Amino acid sequence: MRGVPVEAAEAIIRAGRRMDARGWVPATAGNISLRVDQGAVAITRSGGHKGFLDAHSVMLVDLDGRPLDPAAKPSAETLLHCQIYRRFPSAGAVLHGHSVPATVLSMTVPETAITLSGYEVLKIFEGQTTHEASLALPIFDNDQDIARLAEKVAPVLGEARLGYLIRGHGVYVWAPEMELALARLEGLEFLLACELERRRA
Repeated sequence: MRGVPVEAAEAIIRAGRRMDARGWVPATAGNISLRVDQGAVAITRSGGHKGFLDAHSVMLVDLDGRPLDPAAKPSAETLLHCQIYRRFPSAGAVLHGHSVPATVLSMTVPETAITLSGYEVLKIFEGQTTHEASLALPIFDNDQDIARLAEKVAPVLGEARLGYLIRGHGVYVWAPEMELALARLEGLEFLLACELERRRA
């Protein structure tokens, strides 16, 4: 039976600790994945605290979300990770967090997207070279049927340059490698915190 490459497991463990330190994955929330090759993804198992991951907290699935070890249980949102890897061949890492700004804004904004404009930090996202950019962050209603939720996400995924939000649930971002995915998550969390403060003001 194929095991998780050590480098992939270590990258996910480091990401989990960073996300936990920032308050983005409270309790057992969130999930983290890394593309291993064109046919396999390393992803966190279901139910583990992301600040206390170890090598046994990570498992392999194929690009349809099926465990390579039938006895292992992946994260509930594995299909959303795999959807991103299938849609974007360049995607190498996917992060899902549950910060306070992401959760509160997703539940209070009635529109189907939040438009972020004028922020210097927007330049961390692919294709952006100026703070004058204006990008939409799609928001989808939460659904415990992940396959059905993935169907709702699919039509707009190609234009979701910032990632996307699920109401009352959290945010998804991705990038070619883990370090950039973490930078994009940090950038998006900063932007959402700014938007929350602006709306309070």
